[in-house]
Amino acid sequence: QVASLAPTAPYQQQRPREDQTTLVSLRSSAFPYVGNNPSKDEPFLNVSKDGRRGHRGLGGRVFWQDQTYNDSRVLMHVPETFDIAKPGVIVVFFHGNGATLERDVRDRQRVPRQISDSGVNAVLLAPQLAVDAADSSAGKFWEPGGLKRFVAESSDHLARLYGEPGSSRAFANMPVIIVGYSGGFMPAAWSLEVGGLGNRVKGVFLLDAVYGELDKFASWVENNRSGFFVSAYTRHTQRHDQELMQMLREKSIDLSDDIDRPLRPGSVVFVRTPDGVTHRDYVTSAWTEYPLKEVLLKMAATPELRVAASASSAASR
Repeated sequence: QVASLAPTAPYQQQRPREDQTTLVSLRSSAFPYVGNNPSKDEPFLNVSKDGRRGHRGLGGRVFWQDQTYNDSRVLMHVPETFDIAKPGVIVVFFHGNGATLERDVRDRQRVPRQISDSGVNAVLLAPQLAVDAADSSAGKFWEPGGLKRFVAESSDHLARLYGEPGSSRAFANMPVIIVGYSGGFMPAAWSLEVGGLGNRVKGVFLLDAVYGELDKFASWVENNRSGFFVSAYTRHTQRHDQELMQMLREKSIDLSDDIDRPLRPGSVVFVRTPDGVTHRDYVTSAWTEYPLKEVLLKMAATPELRVAASASSAASR
């Protein structure tokens, strides 16, 4: 059952009564990373010059570790209405290419604001990937158990941000929703394949992000029928989305193009957006304004997914 929507007493009086957003460095975040690139079975840092190490990406461009792969910070957000005593979820957001957490994820794409405005009982973890670069490398999320370690290390910080250090265990065991935008497909796919959270991942939401790793997404959908999968796409990723749809049909998985219904366990939805919708603005304007907010609301409308929504968000549906 979804937790009661009626107002409840604060967890403790000293807990902040406003949105809390911060940047925290975590050892388990994507970078720095000195391991292998499993897609090529070679060292990720495959270039060395004048004492600097770097990664040669697509097209031969070199991205240097000290500039591009050295930021271990994570954007964390706990909404004012979040209540640890109710069922909740952690939203893990993997940003796209050419992004920074502050300029893009927080300010331009308004990811923390979308979570707060949904009224859903959710918190945010958004790791910095390649800094402001045309690169989709997953870093430590390539490693077996990478996502599990990331969520575990984050739990103490989320508890402190929430204002109740004793709530760390609840955060450490909370279900997870994975959201990937554009180049964020790479850490999203590998987190599903080897991240170590198993059926704690209750949903996947891809925002114009099916650029590759189709086998990993198809495998997760086939083997995790208790979660939902949504891929919204433009002409940029249409070919790959259609290929993924065909892979799923061959596995006898029912697909839908109706995003107006509640998301239920096993829902698989592909949403084609109009040609006028731009890839750059997709996180704030896709088939609807603020699509992350919308998907969270559709998720919270389903009792089986056990996520509480505030009275205000329930009334808005």
